[in-house]
Amino acid sequence: MDSDGTQDARGTHANPVPRARSAMPPRPTEAPAVPPLPDSSAFLTWLRAPRPETLPGVWRFGHRARPEEEPEEIPGRQLISGALIAFLVGWLVWSLLQNGYFGVWWLLPFKLLIPDSWRGGGSDVGNYILYEGYELLVALAIMIVVGRLGRWGEVWRRFVAPRLHRKPPKQQPEPAPAEDPAEWPQLRAAGAADAAERLAAEARAGLMRDVDHARITRAWQGVRSGRFSLATFTGAVLQDGSAACLHPSGERDLPTRLARHDLLAGQVRLGTTADDARNPYAYRGTGLGLGPELLGTSLLAVGPAGSGKTGTVVRPLAESLCLHALAGRAAVVVVGAAGAGLGPADAYDVVVQIGNPQSVYDLDLYGGTTDPDEAAAVLAEALVGDLAEPHQGGDTRRSTTVLAQLLGPFRAVHGRFPSVPELRQLLDGAAGPMAALRKGLEDSGRESLLRELDARERQMGQPGDVGGILADRVALLDRPAFAGFFDTSGQSRPFSLKALDHPVRVRIDLPQRGHADASRMLARLVLAQFTASVAVREDRSLFACLVLDDGTGVVTPEAVRGIQRLRSGNAGVVLTLRTLDDVPRPLRGPLLGATGCRMALAGLTPWDGQDFAEVWGKEWIEARDVTDRQIIAETPAGKVLHAVRRVITGKAPTARAVTVRQVERERWSASELAHGVPPGHAVLSLTSVQGEHAPPLLVDLRG
Repeated sequence: MDSDGTQDARGTHANPVPRARSAMPPRPTEAPAVPPLPDSSAFLTWLRAPRPETLPGVWRFGHRARPEEEPEEIPGRQLISGALIAFLVGWLVWSLLQNGYFGVWWLLPFKLLIPDSWRGGGSDVGNYILYEGYELLVALAIMIVVGRLGRWGEVWRRFVAPRLHRKPPKQQPEPAPAEDPAEWPQLRAAGAADAAERLAAEARAGLMRDVDHARITRAWQGVRSGRFSLATFTGAVLQDGSAACLHPSGERDLPTRLARHDLLAGQVRLGTTADDARNPYAYRGTGLGLGPELLGTSLLAVGPAGSGKTGTVVRPLAESLCLHALAGRAAVVVVGAAGAGLGPADAYDVVVQIGNPQSVYDLDLYGGTTDPDEAAAVLAEALVGDLAEPHQGGDTRRSTTVLAQLLGPFRAVHGRFPSVPELRQLLDGAAGPMAALRKGLEDSGRESLLRELDARERQMGQPGDVGGILADRVALLDRPAFAGFFDTSGQSRPFSLKALDHPVRVRIDLPQRGHADASRMLARLVLAQFTASVAVREDRSLFACLVLDDGTGVVTPEAVRGIQRLRSGNAGVVLTLRTLDDVPRPLRGPLLGATGCRMALAGLTPWDGQDFAEVWGKEWIEARDVTDRQIIAETPAGKVLHAVRRVITGKAPTARAVTVRQVERERWSASELAHGVPPGHAVLSLTSVQGEHAPPLLVDLRG
């Protein structure tokens, strides 16, 4: 069966892809090596584990909900002293009763309830048993009363029970077949009992893994939506079992996993929410799990070098998205410096190593489009987007016009867009290429395109012409290190972001040493192509995500507007920065507003913390002002008592006054973000695509 996980990036299903103009490798003829299969009992336990609906960002696997508000808890010292005092009071009362200090009134119920014939019998043993039994009841009543007063039950729960040896957990009984996810009840209800039985048997035999379950579930959703027939799905499952509906690469898992993943809930665990008073009580101690429902609002992570952006945030998220792609749920493009640790090459379908002669794939400079105006807009954003003014009408619009005046005529004459050297010559106004282009247009009778070329020639050399700036930026790519890249003649295998209609896994390695400006320009190019491609996708049920490690120089006015539009296209961006100083001051607020998930890692500067503090806003809290007032004794006895108390405690007797009031305070101040976040931690706020919010949470990224 050809499902979302069985089509290659050009929509040719399982057919081999030609070397030229391919975007994904062809399906292998032999089954690839896969990691060992999980134990069947472990897989079934994972599959049947509870995953309750909970707050945004909470790791749902095995989660136990906590109260919204923190229960008032008595301090341990006060609790133990109160329990001891209650015991002493009970012992004193019992002693006084036994020694007759309270008289015999406590024996009155015994005399009233027990018949005289019972008490007056000839058996001393019987009378003794009756009397002792009554005393036992009185002692038990005293214990119950003082136990409640001394909160013995709470002492047991807090101090005794946790120290006792816990019994091994009982095996949970298997759920009923109609409720057991391992039995695939949704397939049985739809009449695909044979397919359900085959999948259930492979799950019990240990032949199924989490990616298989997620992939087949995705294919079943395609059946329910009418994209595929039930007969085709059933035939594929009966033939291949848990290996049905494979990803085009033929892979069923990643070569390695470093993070914890729960594909049933679609989450990856990034850490643990700290048990800190600044976190809401319902979040304290819970795992932090992110999935497409949160990444669909985009994530911005800011922290200095060494704070853990790549290792604890980018790598787990990229790994999770690659698993989603294998399950046919997502398309992911990961962009970073070569050797940044974004995952092994075997974990991706396409690895573009710009500047590396050994790279198998190339990058399409024009994003796979055939429209000159669209190509010009995207390329202008990459070349001079960082020079544009924050308001509309900056250099990007003029640069788009200049590029369109050249790209359109060139494509009309040559049937393709110009290569980097050819584009540089045209922008420089070289006489030979311009004359050849004019002759080609005249021979073909393209009058409208001739007018475009005439306009470009009139603008050359005029004040305000951006052609020279564009030529200088293109020159950064016209270097010997990039000689074999950005080919437009069909001699290479360029990757195009038009492939985001399919579950493709892509890693793009940017050159850093000696080509920092070119790397930033290429990062802007990928971001611009991504935002333009997701807007015109045919299948928006596939989540598309761009993971951009180190977005220095990438944030432009058009980039911010593009990020704002991603949520409606079921897409998102993960962007990391060393500091917000890498973003122009007028764009910092709009960038923080455009991203629904914001993360400030340890080591943030106070001025960066100020921007986060402003976007996270303030909240109303209950503030308590405690005032100690010295007590002045007026009587001789009082003065003596105060003197004795001063000798014992070393302090003068005081009376404490507590004032409670509602005040508005920043959720996290700039100073707290700069100096109060421990190493390996981060403060993270979340927003889901449904609009649910999570306040800023202190998270341990190592837990």
